[in-house]
Amino acid sequence: MAPDPGRARLRFAARAVLGIGLAVIVCGLAVHSLAGAVTGGLAALLALFTVTDATVRGQAVTTALLPAVGLPVLAAAAELHDRPVARGLVLLAVVGAGVYARRWGPRGHSLGVFAFMTFFVAQFLHTGPEHLPELSAAVVLSLLTASTVRFGLWCYERRTPPPPAPVAPAGERGLARATTRQAVQATAAAGFALVVGHLVSGDRWYWAVGATWWIFVNTTSRGETLVRGFRRILGTVLGIGLGLAVAVPVAGAAVPTAVLVAVCVFGIFYSAAVSYTWMMLSVTLLAELLYGLLGVLDPALLGVRLAETGVGALGALLAVVLVLPITTHATTDAWIQRALRCVHTCTAEATARLAGVPGADPAPRVAELELLLGRVRLSVAPLVHPLNPVRTRKRRARRVLALLDDCAREIRGLAAVAADLEASHDARLAAACRRVETAVEALTAGRADAVTAPADRSHATEPALAHLHGLERALAELAVPLHRPAGSALAEV
Repeated sequence: MAPDPGRARLRFAARAVLGIGLAVIVCGLAVHSLAGAVTGGLAALLALFTVTDATVRGQAVTTALLPAVGLPVLAAAAELHDRPVARGLVLLAVVGAGVYARRWGPRGHSLGVFAFMTFFVAQFLHTGPEHLPELSAAVVLSLLTASTVRFGLWCYERRTPPPPAPVAPAGERGLARATTRQAVQATAAAGFALVVGHLVSGDRWYWAVGATWWIFVNTTSRGETLVRGFRRILGTVLGIGLGLAVAVPVAGAAVPTAVLVAVCVFGIFYSAAVSYTWMMLSVTLLAELLYGLLGVLDPALLGVRLAETGVGALGALLAVVLVLPITTHATTDAWIQRALRCVHTCTAEATARLAGVPGADPAPRVAELELLLGRVRLSVAPLVHPLNPVRTRKRRARRVLALLDDCAREIRGLAAVAADLEASHDARLAAACRRVETAVEALTAGRADAVTAPADRSHATEPALAHLHGLERALAELAVPLHRPAGSALAEV
């Protein structure tokens, strides 16, 4: 039910179903094994899901690099299949390196996720050295097939280049850097999940480590990780309930399983940007259907999955609370400041376009603002979560989110006016833009008390001026929840 501007999520999900479906067919025909088809499908899913570079060329380069990290990890997992101690140590190294790689932006993130999931798939399929040639071939074939769809048959990014995915602000060196701290946290959490997961199930221990890994993906602060862990458990519970009603009765029958797998893939891609719980429901049902194909699905197995997910979530919780914690407030402060600066950039681009400046286009900045606001919502989620007992802070955080949404709405309206070739430039636009700039500078510099309410300009009838005045009002109102007498103006949120 969430808004889908430009049907971006619909296209994303539909292309994924096409690309992954073709990859499974190609791998099934080429390697003639169910394990090869499953490996190829998961490799294609990861390539289409995790590669988020800002340009098509960047996406192609990252996709081409995936085998360079995936195949060695697959080989290591296969060779260490019967040596659990060495296998566990290598897995922990992959976890730490994969999280640390986020410091290199979307490409590092994609390669880290692919490396970990390659190791995970090897455990999922109990891969030994004898399976390595066919699974390696499946990985390469699936990536080629997915790339043919993404960069050839359905490359909608060439027409509408996606904005760059927001990257966490760079921190200090060493353990002061967020990615370093998270790498240590994730390794510690994975170690806990590895040991306790083995105690729960000697065969399915990797579910606990996988749960820990995915809880850490796309989170930065302690609060974000805790909320994500709660949502993962909730999505898993709902998925298991649905699996008992759907996957168990299907029992691996080929045609209905294929249809349901396609529905799950669509659900993963369509819901990922707006609901981690719904995405996890789809992931859980997909895993159950795959186990049905492998002939090992039963209610007891679903109980083990739930227990292992709980172990992984507990490991993540302990790690983010006890090991080099990163506070929610510091992370939220940084993302809100970036969103406010983007508000000013959007305003300046729109005003320049109205003034006839060649090349001025607010559209890419508006898309970037939407992504930044998504990161703000993710960061603020712990403060507005129903389980948060601090009501004053919850109200303040909700007010900040509402006012930032107001800013985004006015920015979208201003960009729409600027896109009208007949819109004429008004000298008052420049003055209003300067006032927006002054307000943003005061808010991001920790001087929220210096932002004053704009004069009543309700008589403005020009659409561009009306949107700018609405933006001024929203920024002035933001000064109240963001103001704190001492310290960072935003840290209280």
